[in-house]
This record gives sequence, structure tokens and C-alpha cells, in this order.
Amino acid sequence: MAKILLISLSVLLAACSEPAPKSVGSDVDEHGCKASAGYQWCGKTQQCERPWELAKKHDFENSQSQFTTFCAKAE
Repeated sequence: MAKILLISLSVLLAACSEPAPKSVGSDVDEHGCKASAGYQWCGKTQQCERPWELAKKHDFENSQSQFTTFCAKAE
């Protein structure tokens, strides 16, 4: 009986010592963009954008470098 209690207590303590996982969508950056949903801040549009959607809309290559170049431009 004591052995079962000791095992149960060990399992309970191990479960309590692990950090709680982050909630989905809790990865908001300083602009309010949610990276887990694919959003990044774009200075040119002054809003959170999905790079692949912005590339299609403005006809540039869907790459991080092209997104960065496009979003760095001032209007």
C-alpha cells in the first residue's frame, strides 16, 4: 500500500513540475501579430500580414527576403 502511495505521489509531483504549455495563438509580437497564424508585421502596410497572401496581392516572390524588402519600403 505504501509503495502504491509513493508511486502515485511521485507521478503527481512530476506532473506538477513541468511547465504548462503555451496556448495556441499566445505568440503575439509587439505589434499584435500572431506568428502561429502566419502573420508578420509589415511597415509599409502598417498591419499584420501573411507573407504569401501579400506576395500574391502585390505580385512579388513569396520569400522572406522579398517580404522584408517590400515591407521596408516607405509609401
